[in-house]
Amino acid sequence: MAEVNTGDSGGGKKGKHEKKRAKKSSTKIDMTPMVDLAFLLLTFFMLTTTFSKPQTMELTMPIKDKNVDSTKIKNSLALTVILSDHNKIYYYGGEFKDTTKLQLTDYSKDGIRKILLAKNKFVLDSISIITKEHDNKTISDAQFEKYKAKAQGSRDALFVLVKPDSLAKYGNVVDMLDELSICNVGKYALVSLFPQEKDKVKIFKKN
Repeated sequence: MAEVNTGDSGGGKKGKHEKKRAKKSSTKIDMTPMVDLAFLLLTFFMLTTTFSKPQTMELTMPIKDKNVDSTKIKNSLALTVILSDHNKIYYYGGEFKDTTKLQLTDYSKDGIRKILLAKNKFVLDSISIITKEHDNKTISDAQFEKYKAKAQGSRDALFVLVKPDSLAKYGNVVDMLDELSICNVGKYALVSLFPQEKDKVKIFKKN
């Protein structure tokens, strides 16, 4: 509610020649009804609003077939390379066992590249056939890349575990990845060494 108060300068007549002064008025607005209305509206919306529930995406995971172990890799197709100091590479094939013997090589042309080319023969032969078809324009560029990736990811392709130790340099890892690319190795992983593998490397260096 608004109220208007009029103040009377008053004092009555003080003289014959005294000028009349304008009456001053003060305005006072009562904000209480507006605040009440605001709170009523706020309460109304809070009580009537429905909060959205968090939505999650449902994932349907494949059922694991106990009879099929898809992660099992043939020992002949598994190669572990351990990168260490002085540009040395220790490697062994298949699964690590206590009887596993490390072999030593390096990054030269007749070193790790020769080993990778020999073990990845299936993929290289497949890519060679695809390359001839591509050169003869029998298949398109997109088909060539598709068939190449399929050959590199096939079950008969070589799988390489790259394990740099604490003494290996960053450049050694880059060189190893380059060799994998040159040899068309499509299945590889960078992982840490097992404690048993570290012991094997130490024993090899002492001997």
